[in-house]
Amino acid sequence: MILKHEFVEYIPEHVVDGAIYVSIRFATALHKCCCGCGNEVVTPLSPTDWKVTFDGETISLHPSIGNWNFPCQSHYWIKRNVITWAPQWSRDQIAAGRADDQRAKKRYERENNTESTTDELVPRHRRFRRSIKRWF
Repeated sequence: MILKHEFVEYIPEHVVDGAIYVSIRFATALHKCCCGCGNEVVTPLSPTDWKVTFDGETISLHPSIGNWNFPCQSHYWIKRNVITWAPQWSRDQIAAGRADDQRAKKRYERENNTESTTDELVPRHRRFRRSIKRWF
């Protein structure tokens, strides 16, 4: 599967299958789950969450997308707009991955003398959604 990327200020009301929207202003990327379940996948962009790379033609997200809160629990990479499926994780692997993420966030906060980037992004993401609704 290949995604078509689009850089936007605001995510459109109707999110199209096979598209990934990247808002630099709101430090967020959004796409529909690649398994076809229809859930919207929100990936906050920050030093401790996801990173987007644009090579002039395609985008990549790092790390992988693990939709552990969705019934599908799909797991994949987005590299150069191409979806590459990754192995499914066990409950123990998911728990360990979440614990690793939390340790990385704490380390980043300690090393950079900052508050949690996730806490900063949640309100930004909510503002992002509210601003979208104003357009419609």
